[in-house]
Amino acid sequence: MTDEHDDYKFSVTIHTDDLPLVYCLRGLSVRCQETGNSKSPHGGTKDPDWKRHGHRVTFHFSGPYYRDNFVHEIERLFPQGLWEKIGASDNDPAKKQS
Repeated sequence: MTDEHDDYKFSVTIHTDDLPLVYCLRGLSVRCQETGNSKSPHGGTKDPDWKRHGHRVTFHFSGPYYRDNFVHEIERLFPQGLWEKIGASDNDPAKKQS
């Protein structure tokens, strides 16, 4: 039996010093993950996670299309100076949050 979180392995890590932007990104990730569990993309992006990881948050999607659309929407909606794409992976499964 596989963990449902294993399906959300297409990740992107964003750095921003703007905590309100993190809240916007959480909502945007729900919108961009059009199928499946819409809470999985933003798991692990709570305020303490953001602080602990040096103002970086990682979003996980079930397919590359959803992740790429998420990044496209960030580029369209938010000025580049507010955020930076740190990296992306096709093999970074989401972790179950407590």
